[in-house]
Amino acid sequence: MSTRVRFAPSPTGYLHIGGARTALFNYLFARQTGGSFILRIEDTDAERSSPEMTQGILTGLSWLGLDWDEGPIFQSERRDLHRQVGEKLLDGGHAYRCFCTSRQLEERKASFAGGENAWSYDGMCRRLDASDALRRAKDGQAHVLRLKVPTGRKVRFKDWVYGKVEVDSQTVEDFILLRSDGMPTYHLAVVTDDSDLGITHVIRGVDHLGNTVKHLLIYQALGIRPPHHAHLPLILGQDRKRLSKRHGATSVLEYSQRGFLPAAMRNYLALLGWSPKSNQEIYKGRELTQAFDLKRVNKADAVFDRQKLEWLNGKHLSDKAPDELEAPVRQALEKAGLWKQAYAAERHQWFLDIIRLLQPRMKTFSEFAELGRAYFSDDFEYEQAAVERFLPAQGQSELAAALEELRSHYSALHPFDLGSSEEALRETCRRHQIKPGALIGAVRVALTGHAVAPGIFDVIVQLGRQATVDRLGRVIQFLR
Repeated sequence: MSTRVRFAPSPTGYLHIGGARTALFNYLFARQTGGSFILRIEDTDAERSSPEMTQGILTGLSWLGLDWDEGPIFQSERRDLHRQVGEKLLDGGHAYRCFCTSRQLEERKASFAGGENAWSYDGMCRRLDASDALRRAKDGQAHVLRLKVPTGRKVRFKDWVYGKVEVDSQTVEDFILLRSDGMPTYHLAVVTDDSDLGITHVIRGVDHLGNTVKHLLIYQALGIRPPHHAHLPLILGQDRKRLSKRHGATSVLEYSQRGFLPAAMRNYLALLGWSPKSNQEIYKGRELTQAFDLKRVNKADAVFDRQKLEWLNGKHLSDKAPDELEAPVRQALEKAGLWKQAYAAERHQWFLDIIRLLQPRMKTFSEFAELGRAYFSDDFEYEQAAVERFLPAQGQSELAAALEELRSHYSALHPFDLGSSEEALRETCRRHQIKPGALIGAVRVALTGHAVAPGIFDVIVQLGRQATVDRLGRVIQFLR
């Protein structure tokens, strides 16, 4: 049988980092084994599900490049099948009708000697005569359908990540399969759909480990061979707590909007819990699919590191041709109000040259607008740390005099290119007995506002004579 895996998100929220990692691992496993990657939307919770969230999930998966082979299959459209399986379990003696009201359950929970948190359903309706239960149901008495969990049994399975798992059935309550309105619970719907779709491997978060035990009990009751299971470790924040909004953006689409590349995000997500055989960290093209091994997923929880993600994104960015980055850089500039139509027309080659100049130092597209503002606008501030480092309070008059002479040189310099601009600066340093690094730093602040920038003479040439002369004049006034 060919491999069939599924990603089954609930549309009660956008695609978050944990869900995206689960989707990616399913996708990689399917592609590596020549199997099928199925997308199922688990939207049986009608009150919390929404078309907007569904579309957000689809958009997030598409942005990541995780193309599914079948689906999206909507669980809510399969209710009749879920009910049929529930009735089959009832007819086979593996389930029973429970007429306990919410109020009765709360009262019994409150009076439980072990405390409310330790209470589980006590099986009261399990002892009802089947014919009496049927009569009450026909009379219209509200009820749910519960699984009759077998007693004295060990539920065992071998997890692809965590190894042998064994749970005593005594620790599992008779859980609900069908609610009083006939809607299936998560447990019944998942087993029904996985079985019907021929899912061979269920790959999901370790927080589902308890659910897996319940699902295996349903499979046993139905006499169906269950799929293989692999549970993925949790993703934690730097504080070792479950990843949440307090750790920054958690929606995949937020990272898209903040200037990250899908290839970099896939690369980073793969390293959250998976250890490749080699020490390789950067994966491009099909390398990730070829290298991925589900059995090398770690048991230890993964820690989300935003800086590592940015580093990886920068590595992927630096390998792109400037024209591949043109559209997203333009979007970033438009968002910041820095875009000029000339960059797409008569200054198009200059625009590509600026991208080439900046991309080795940029980690996200948004940084082209933030750190690269001085290349697209004269309206920028001097970074305070840069001022303190290169425009010191002591010796400002000497520095201003050197900058004034350099400005005069650049005004008349011909040709205005890399070699001549460097020679003019070094000659100025010799005449004023200033170390080249000090004058270069001051010029860098004058031209870009930052202490760190691409090679200063590349910056000078790309900005051009007039902008360079004007900005040197501005910094001279600042010093005086």
